[in-house]
Amino acid sequence: MTRLSTQLTARYVRAMASRFLAIAAILFPVGSATSQAVGSEATTGKRAVQGDELSYPPQLPGKQPFVSDTSDRFLAPASSLRSGIAVATAPPTVDFLFYPGQNYPGKPWSNWGDGCVAAGKYYSAIGDHYAIGRGEARYGSGAASVFEYDPATRRLRSLVHVTRLLDLPKGHYTPGKIHSRIDMGQDGWLYYATHRGSPKAANDVNHYRGDWILRTNPATGESEVVVQAPVAKHSIPASVLDPQRLIFYGATAAGPDADDQEIRFFAYDIRRGKLLYAGGDGPARYMMLARSTGRLYYVPGNTEGPVMRFDPAVDAPPVAIGQTIGVRAATEETGNGLVYTVSTGQRSADATIWQFDTRKEQATKVGTASVGSEAYVASLDVDPTGRFLYYVPGAHGGAPRDGSPLVQFEVATGAKKVIAFLHPFYQEKYGLALKGTYSTAVSADGARVFITWNISRGSRAWDCCGLTVVHIPPSER
Repeated sequence: MTRLSTQLTARYVRAMASRFLAIAAILFPVGSATSQAVGSEATTGKRAVQGDELSYPPQLPGKQPFVSDTSDRFLAPASSLRSGIAVATAPPTVDFLFYPGQNYPGKPWSNWGDGCVAAGKYYSAIGDHYAIGRGEARYGSGAASVFEYDPATRRLRSLVHVTRLLDLPKGHYTPGKIHSRIDMGQDGWLYYATHRGSPKAANDVNHYRGDWILRTNPATGESEVVVQAPVAKHSIPASVLDPQRLIFYGATAAGPDADDQEIRFFAYDIRRGKLLYAGGDGPARYMMLARSTGRLYYVPGNTEGPVMRFDPAVDAPPVAIGQTIGVRAATEETGNGLVYTVSTGQRSADATIWQFDTRKEQATKVGTASVGSEAYVASLDVDPTGRFLYYVPGAHGGAPRDGSPLVQFEVATGAKKVIAFLHPFYQEKYGLALKGTYSTAVSADGARVFITWNISRGSRAWDCCGLTVVHIPPSER
């Protein structure tokens, strides 16, 4: 065996081992053994139910389309709350509703990609996590959908069902997740990318060529393919769109039959239909965009590391800028050129919150994320004033251990305040454990925080998705 083939084999083995652990983590969330899972038989005294034992679609009492609650119980601290963490004094009003279309058991129904607010509405995605070979005979071979939430009507509208849009022949791979961001371009279209429900499904046997960049126009209801397989035989779990220049930045995950098993970073010019760049050592989950300059920044892999800069105005590969940062999630750029990020908190006691000055290209630590036992934050948002960050720790199922808190972080001081503890309120009143989120967004006036939840109705991990809209009292912002 040649040295090159040995290296590729080793990379393949490491990649498959990592993906096996990721699949296992879906059923057994990070930080919780089977006997310790929140909502499991060990903590509730009841047997965890299976997806097929639950009713679909999930419904609120009396089949209400949404419920709205205000309660002092939102301000009751979790037992894990750390010393020095403030709690709001005025309870918020919180709206809750289920995502439509969850008409059968998923594997599980879940949210994995970050949403956005555009033109006053919240855009997000969920998928059934199916993959060809994992039950497709009964429910299909993987499906994901994008939704629009209108605060004026308090309704969720399905904009696109990805599998129906692609309309592939039976026996072909179809994506069970949208793991990327959803971003709106200046052209009024939403841009996002697809991801597999299982690594094993993305292979030659299932006619896998690579995943898709898609776009949807909320005004007209149109959806279409931008490009398939910008990187051959790779799916696209991470992205960010430059809305002015219409450049789609992505990071990939290799299918088992791909020649290159590395994470690839790529830049795709939507206007010209041209791949500007694709190279190795890409970011695993998130990137930073400086809208003011058009420069894109990332850290290779999924740990704190060297910041790489890609400048589409320069015909050259990404370069290191001599800074170190962690980027598991990132905000949009503020008016004064700042982007905030949080390092990965998975299997960690805490996660660092960073400030990145896009004008000086300088990274600074400004605090830590945890308010209790959980540190994994997969979505981070800055309010329109640039004063506060908002996030929910415990993304991969651990949120209830800390009371499923919505945290407000003051960037000037590093002070943290819990706006609301949503667990166990929803568990006790509606039978819903809000297990974690990968999608949050703040309204343009800073008055509302939208949170897409992976929810357990008694299942061991989670079984459906719902949306909360937290109306922050003026006195708390």
